[in-house]
Amino acid sequence: MTVIVGRTPVDASFEQPGASSGGPEGNERLTAATGAVLMVLFAIEGVTILFLGQLLTLHFFIGLLLTGPVCLKIGSTGYRFYRYYTGSPAYRRKGPPAPLLRLLGPLVVATSVAVLGTGVALALLGRDTGPVPVLLLHKAGFICWIAVTAVHVLAYVWRLPRLIGADLRRRPARHGIVAPWRAGRWSLLAVALGAGLVVALAGVHLVSGWSR
Repeated sequence: MTVIVGRTPVDASFEQPGASSGGPEGNERLTAATGAVLMVLFAIEGVTILFLGQLLTLHFFIGLLLTGPVCLKIGSTGYRFYRYYTGSPAYRRKGPPAPLLRLLGPLVVATSVAVLGTGVALALLGRDTGPVPVLLLHKAGFICWIAVTAVHVLAYVWRLPRLIGADLRRRPARHGIVAPWRAGRWSLLAVALGAGLVVALAGVHLVSGWSR
């Protein structure tokens, strides 16, 4: 639909709330895209666990690569939490997640940080971790992470095709203008992956401390 403002035609979609895919809708799409990337990376990481003797280097690399997207996922969900509980009208209209998912959210974050944190500690310290059983904590954190994340994924995975597809299928406006929020979302994801890649490339050599 096109309306006339003075003598200049303006696409009315730019005037409608949410048309630019910012706000809670944009946040949801960013979280979905990041979640999809994390599902792929964690699936690869899971395969390396089954063949850890042969794929230890890949296990290290993917584990370090995950740091970037995990930080972005925590940031996007944390931002939604912040906007909702500080009374943003748009986020209040969107509403909170279901009660069970609101309960699981902090657990998913805590266990993700625990798994990655202990993994990085193991990479830095090698086999000699001193009196602290870091490897045991890493394994325990992973088991807890699997338990809570399985429910989280099952609750949200069916939404991913719709949310990601909405961005991928969306065509530029009639005058070739690309929604800035969409470009910003994909740029943030690319930066997160790039940051994780830098960490992985810089730290993958630490696997030598476990290969002896």
